[in-house]
Amino acid sequence: MRTNPVKEKLLAGQAAFGTMGWEFLVPGLPQIVKAAGAEFLLIDMEHAGTSYETLKQQVALSRGIDLVPMVRVPANQYHNISRALDLGAMGIMAPMVASAEEAKHIVSCTRYPPDGRRGAAFGFAADDYAAGPVAEKIKIANARTLVMCLIETDEGVRNVDEIAAVPGVDVLWVGHFDLTNFLGIPAQFDHPKYIDAIDRIVAAAKKHNKALGFMTADDEWSRAYWEKGFRLFAVGVDSMLLQGALGAGLQTLRQLENR
Repeated sequence: MRTNPVKEKLLAGQAAFGTMGWEFLVPGLPQIVKAAGAEFLLIDMEHAGTSYETLKQQVALSRGIDLVPMVRVPANQYHNISRALDLGAMGIMAPMVASAEEAKHIVSCTRYPPDGRRGAAFGFAADDYAAGPVAEKIKIANARTLVMCLIETDEGVRNVDEIAAVPGVDVLWVGHFDLTNFLGIPAQFDHPKYIDAIDRIVAAAKKHNKALGFMTADDEWSRAYWEKGFRLFAVGVDSMLLQGALGAGLQTLRQLENR
């Protein structure tokens, strides 16, 4: 079975960079983002309406090109998490994690017994249809799965220290838009309440030696959150990246047209 180089880098205190797959989950997407230098493709199921069949295709297309497929599940029930892992996802992003109890449940869904409650299915997509000792596969699967808890509610911020303390939680990922909504300050990323929440998340991650994750939209955000200690970054969303690049090119042409 393949290991997860993104998780290995984060555990070693290094950084890892990728992007989010949302609208354009087409055959070429994994190769395109890999050719651009991405280390992972984080596929959204929470907001994009992505099916498990499409997820399975994207995971399969990531094989053989050293691209780590990860997924934001639609909700934190067992069947959502286990199904994504059985299709070969190497990382799970869990939305709106609000408590240590919820975090423990999420981790348990990603681990085989006796460490968790993940059901057994070997010789299929998760282990690349390969033969091999089951005990060794369990060991690798448990070790390679990256568990990312989205901290994006006021309750999650209040409990972030306890969430970060849960064994098996690897990353605290800031859901910045939802966080401002739950704090009653929609999209006010310079508001003192938001800044205080970020500081609390950063402090919890540092205290419990967890990595910090963020979806950055531009260079200014990348620099700012890097300085805060974030090391796992998704650079934009596929549709926004296309729209931004197309808009910039069209603006140049219209400026030429109107000279």
